[in-house]
Amino acid sequence: MNLVSIEEIRDAASRVKGVAVRTPLLEQGWAPLWLKPESLQPIGAFKVRGAYNAIAALTEDRRARGVVAFSSGNHAQAVAYSAKRFGIPAVILIPDVAPRAKVEATKALGAEVIEVPIDAQESSALAVAEERGLTMIPPFDHRDVIAGQGTVGLEIAEDLPDAGVVLVPLSGGGLASGVGTAIKELLPDAKVIGVEPELAGDTAEGLRAGRRIEWPMELRARTSADGLRAQPSDLTFAHLQAVLDDVITVSEEEIREAVRTLAHRARLVAEPSGATATAAFLSHRDALPPGKVVSVVSGGNLDPATLAGLLA
Repeated sequence: MNLVSIEEIRDAASRVKGVAVRTPLLEQGWAPLWLKPESLQPIGAFKVRGAYNAIAALTEDRRARGVVAFSSGNHAQAVAYSAKRFGIPAVILIPDVAPRAKVEATKALGAEVIEVPIDAQESSALAVAEERGLTMIPPFDHRDVIAGQGTVGLEIAEDLPDAGVVLVPLSGGGLASGVGTAIKELLPDAKVIGVEPELAGDTAEGLRAGRRIEWPMELRARTSADGLRAQPSDLTFAHLQAVLDDVITVSEEEIREAVRTLAHRARLVAEPSGATATAAFLSHRDALPPGKVVSVVSGGNLDPATLAGLLA
């Protein structure tokens, strides 16, 4: 399979410059750890990089007709935000179990939101795209989306060229695919490790088996990390096979503890999905290769009540 190149990631960096925040790499005084806080993006998550890059890469005619997407929340907000920047319509299909904060935030950005059952998101979005002549912007199964997410890895390599380990959360695999591609090209000695919840550990099982393994949604939906309930496509799985050195799975309590630690020690608000990579450092540090460790804090979108419960 033809994988995304470092040139595509560099092109994406040019497109998203001035739109996506070039987030800092924060060295922690309480641990030998560097945090990449994508929670500081305009929509609170890394997803704006891929969504904006994919929309920017469209022809003017296709872009003007509008876009459609399906998402549990962060990609939804990213597409809505990017569409608003371009002044084009956006329709977002969101599962009816998504956190209300993410649903309302997407609406506030001007998108039309349609709530559907969690296992009907993609099919509903495809139907809307065909009916209205809109362009689908998938959450991860798209070269331009992967390239946009890869700009996170580009920045890590520039800011910490002696990084030894990069921890990236795993779900559909777009972020890990892009980050892994950039790191392997620019820091070939660094290890890229994907991290996913034990309750949605389909990628870890698939990579061990050498093929994609699908878990039913009712299993993946058990994790509190609602942004990590997707599973890789053929495109992202091929990237993950090429760029990941290992996968670590973490428990729900380890994820909750990472949310608390990031809030209390790093002063960062992270949703469970955004804290999952850091959970691997906190709870499985002995299993990591030697070297400076970078953890991608992928998002911080959660409602106050949920945050209060996690911090209690």
